[in-house]
Amino acid sequence: MSKLQTVMKSGNVAVITGAASGIGLAMAKACAGKGMAVVLGDLGGDRLATASEEVAALSANPQSDIAAIETDVSKLDDLEALERAVIQRFGRVHLMMNNAGIQPGSSLFGPQAAWENILAVNLMGVVNGARTFGPGMIAHKEPALIINTGSKQGITTPPGDPAYNISKAGVKAFTEALQHELRNTPDCNVTAHLLIPGFVFTALTANGRTEKPEGAWTAEETVAFMLECLDRGDFYILCPDNEVTRALDEKRIAWAAGDITENRPPLSRWHPEFTDAFKTYLSLPKQ
Repeated sequence: MSKLQTVMKSGNVAVITGAASGIGLAMAKACAGKGMAVVLGDLGGDRLATASEEVAALSANPQSDIAAIETDVSKLDDLEALERAVIQRFGRVHLMMNNAGIQPGSSLFGPQAAWENILAVNLMGVVNGARTFGPGMIAHKEPALIINTGSKQGITTPPGDPAYNISKAGVKAFTEALQHELRNTPDCNVTAHLLIPGFVFTALTANGRTEKPEGAWTAEETVAFMLECLDRGDFYILCPDNEVTRALDEKRIAWAAGDITENRPPLSRWHPEFTDAFKTYLSLPKQ
């Protein structure tokens, strides 16, 4: 039996932030479908209430096993209150998915508020979520997972939205450090994993569109792929989509790292002097 199978089973408890829509909601439904008790954490309102109803419809015990708790992950107090409420009701947590995120857009010298909000939600929401729930998950000694939602933009850092890129680069670095800590903690049955979605059609990426673009995956496809990777024990869950293959992602990531090792200008993929070199590199067979 895989680690995932020992975690996602009836009687165990999942807590998911950003659970009112998109990947978070799809994951909440997947957990409920496996018989888990599920706690949906998100900003309050109709969206969270509707999401809770949808998840409850998949649960064998909706009244006792499904809870929606209003949570602003940018506030440490909210995350600590969420943890207290979950422990009081369910006793322990077996799966924590720090998934809440925003992408309102940013520019390098743009409004300070945009930077503060993005970093508070996307980065510190993950850091504080893992730091708040992690010790209790280690202490109960049962198999458990912490899944943090990152982004390819936190790895290849394309120009155009620096605050978002920085927040997701921080999530990558934090999750790597977290997994290193967990695997070196005696008698620890918790592992950390980094979800790196591709192009997913969610409220975050819709930009006013009501129909899924052909190139995008659905949130459900993304969660299904993530669960396959978790079943294998993967740490880096690098998702393709209908436009970008894993092979292309690997080349883009390797090129970005090559900016350092080859002493190229930063973000050389978008530098006019390296346009042709990058195109040639993409056409070469994988070494």
